[in-house]
Amino acid sequence: MTYHSLWAFWLLLPLALILVWTLWNKKKKTPTLQFGSVKLLKSVTPGLRTRLMNVPTLLKAGALVFAIVALARPQTMNTKIRKNVEGIDIVICLDVSDSMLIEDMKPLNRLEAAKETIKKFIEGRSSDRIGLVVFAGESFTLVPPTLDYQLILQRVGEITSASSAKIKDGTALGVSMANAAGRLKDSQAKSRVMIFMTDGENNSGTIDPETGLEIAKGYGIKVYSIGIGKDGPTRIPVYTRDIFGQKIKTYQPFESTVNEDLLSRMASETGGKYYRATSEGSLKKVFNDIDNLEKTKIDVNKFTNYTEKFPPYLMTAIILYLVGILLGRSWLRRVP
Repeated sequence: MTYHSLWAFWLLLPLALILVWTLWNKKKKTPTLQFGSVKLLKSVTPGLRTRLMNVPTLLKAGALVFAIVALARPQTMNTKIRKNVEGIDIVICLDVSDSMLIEDMKPLNRLEAAKETIKKFIEGRSSDRIGLVVFAGESFTLVPPTLDYQLILQRVGEITSASSAKIKDGTALGVSMANAAGRLKDSQAKSRVMIFMTDGENNSGTIDPETGLEIAKGYGIKVYSIGIGKDGPTRIPVYTRDIFGQKIKTYQPFESTVNEDLLSRMASETGGKYYRATSEGSLKKVFNDIDNLEKTKIDVNKFTNYTEKFPPYLMTAIILYLVGILLGRSWLRRVP
């Protein structure tokens, strides 16, 4: 409960002072009828009317207290908030080719760094449908655009490299872009976004990257492309098993190359942005930037309905005052 006019409670202070003064003054009044000696009267027990002689004054004081509370206008509030949420549909397209196992990013390699960053990005969204597409030499939809973030986070945690998942290795940029665009083509959201992450060049698939780009442009999809890892000679881990079935990790030379020209055009021709992430720290900054650029629009309308609660207090004040006057002029009337 709230009070519209809190200042009214300041009136309680002078009321309390007046009440104390009135009761004290009554106690000190000198009787008009004088006796030679009052010793005999001290032994007389006061009657009921004498004991209750201050009741009318107290009832009137109580009436004024309730009147002050009524003047303060107690109210109850019923607030309704209506949110109009204009969400964004996002599909994250992640390269899982074996080159993503290169160990130049923490906590383990490029793939694990990408997975951790994607998880934090998903956890930071609230009203956007998010889908997940993975690709190597071929492309698969792990999760179509959905608001079930727990499902997406679970599937992100289950992502493995192409060799571990026993899918064709390679980098099918065109196929994966067309697949991700297909997941967004029927979206009713005003903003449709593809986050495209890869560390290689197109070397597989039945759809070339140019065709995939035209498909994305045709559906009005904004592409944020991310080139992962450093270019140049590096080592890629290879896992084999010994005669006892134990997993052994060895390394083989690998030339890492990102097609920056293609990724830049994917972004610029769709209204997005191209990023190069060569460490786990820069990858986090990329997703923070995308998170700031692609904000969900939320319009909040707040309605508050006030219900006045002063009538019962006012009625109580009137009743108490009338009872006080009635008692003071009848049964509890004081006479000289």
